[in-house]
Amino acid sequence: MSCVALIPARAGSVRVPGKNIRLLGDRPLIVWSIEAAHGAGVDDVYVSTDSPEIGKIARDHGAVWIRRPDKYATAESPDIAWVS
Repeated sequence: MSCVALIPARAGSVRVPGKNIRLLGDRPLIVWSIEAAHGAGVDDVYVSTDSPEIGKIARDHGAVWIRRPDKYATAESPDIAWVS
């Protein structure tokens, strides 16, 4: 049995614009989540985002970028909606 991680990373943060690509220490915030998943023994890490920049960072750090449709990339969209 394999284990996957699904990381939602919408580009349009209301409170902290660009938060997923802002540096936290020496790397973007999204990288910390990807590395934590890999470190926990997850087989495949998927990042759902509407941002090509976040998607590229995700791919560069061993995750699969799932292009999030615009209708699921609003501040009102529940994170789980893009999974189905």
